[in-house]
Amino acid sequence: MAIPRFHSMHRCRRWYKSDCLAATGFVLIIFSFLVFVDSTSNSVPSVDHSDMVNLTLSHKAKERGAFCLDGSLPGYHFHKGSGCGSTSWLLFLEGGAWCNSIESCFSRATTSLGSSNYFEHEVTIEGILSSDPSQNPDFYNWNRVKIRYCDGASFAGNPGAEFKNETRLFFRGQLIWEAIMDELLSMGLSHAKQAILTGCSAGGLATLIHCDYFRDHLPKDASVKCVSDGGYFLNVPDILGNSTMRSFYHDVVSLQGVQTSLDQNCVAKTEPSKCMFPQEFLKNIRTPVFLINPAYDYWQIQNVLVPAYTDPDQRWENCLLNLQDCDAAQMKVLHGFRNSLMDAMGEFRQKKDGGMFINSCYSHCQTLTKDLWHSPSSVRIENKTIAESVGDWYFNRTPVKLVDGLYPCNTSC
Repeated sequence: MAIPRFHSMHRCRRWYKSDCLAATGFVLIIFSFLVFVDSTSNSVPSVDHSDMVNLTLSHKAKERGAFCLDGSLPGYHFHKGSGCGSTSWLLFLEGGAWCNSIESCFSRATTSLGSSNYFEHEVTIEGILSSDPSQNPDFYNWNRVKIRYCDGASFAGNPGAEFKNETRLFFRGQLIWEAIMDELLSMGLSHAKQAILTGCSAGGLATLIHCDYFRDHLPKDASVKCVSDGGYFLNVPDILGNSTMRSFYHDVVSLQGVQTSLDQNCVAKTEPSKCMFPQEFLKNIRTPVFLINPAYDYWQIQNVLVPAYTDPDQRWENCLLNLQDCDAAQMKVLHGFRNSLMDAMGEFRQKKDGGMFINSCYSHCQTLTKDLWHSPSSVRIENKTIAESVGDWYFNRTPVKLVDGLYPCNTSC
């Protein structure tokens, strides 16, 4: 297994090099001292809580009427940058599917995906949000923000749709996004020299929906890009030929008024719910985008391709738990799903400023855990981890469009 590479000299622009070198020297001195102290001490080592990050409820949200589904205030976890990363920002949008009916949204409002009353007061952050350079070599010292998801519509619901419900649910995902952005801008984001908007699953979709908004609210000379993890959802029929995901998105858009937050060029040409699918609107995004997606995305295979109602006899049960247990006919269906993903991404693949890491693993959301993002055992394509690939693309070290073959070609999965 290849040893993870480090790119310390690439993490900063030229005008930061002296600060980086000074900071690096200081860190090495402190590290040496700590190693000496540890080697001469018999005490039990204490647990490192450096990546336990406290919750902040947005003070801008109340004045803007930006509420979670249940009316509570939205929140985020902020880890302040340091050294040459102090003017660089990475915002991560949490995922967690969607709600498409009053009943499902009401149920969601009694969980951490619909109410800040159920948020953890502090969370451990790993992967792309980690402050450990061995785990997060390019972004470890940036300002990093995990934005909690509590609206059920990829941060895109609008209050104009609330007249439809009689349960006092708040459909204000768009306002949540804008309020937290305003708050972060006042905390230094408005002076960012480098910035990334990212997220996984429903947060990966939200990243694409809000990518240009993010770019347009930052300095013109800043390097701003977007990274969507597991957010490329497909408009494909399930195994019975029904448009399960298309119908679901139609209900989400209709219920929560999402159409006003979607790409308006797309909405003007087609039924708004189709504009929830990245294939329909990604071509209109002006900001550079990197797509991280498993070709055999287990969430989509289990909810889009083979939702529970399509398998009453549970013939797919073992296959959905482990692809090694799929028979030849089932694998043919799954390979067809991969082919649909490749076809849908065909136009994006030709974009010069776009990046891709499409592996053949059976997974979903790969940036928030160190074992998937960057570690000796991480998945690799052409011997590059996801972290190395994103870093190479963001800093323009090399073009990155990495695509695996058919399952089970990648032995690092």
